[in-house]
Amino acid sequence: MATGVLNAVAEFERDLLIERTQSGLARAKAEGKTLGRKPTLTAEQRRFVLDGLANGVPVAQLARDHKTTRQTIMRVPNMASGRAA
Repeated sequence: MATGVLNAVAEFERDLLIERTQSGLARAKAEGKTLGRKPTLTAEQRRFVLDGLANGVPVAQLARDHKTTRQTIMRVPNMASGRAA
């Protein structure tokens, strides 16, 4: 019986923690704060990458030019269209 009570209290505390976290994230978003990691490439670099891809520059070359990974370069078109990668 004591274990059941402890489990119930732990579950209640977990629910409170989730609720506080979600309300904190919502408040930060409402205040206009950016959440998550800083972007690897600036907006100007992303435009340069899009131009390069449109002109047939290899992904590997663009990655070397910007000192980043091929995956980051391949993600840029999705970012431009508003889809998260």
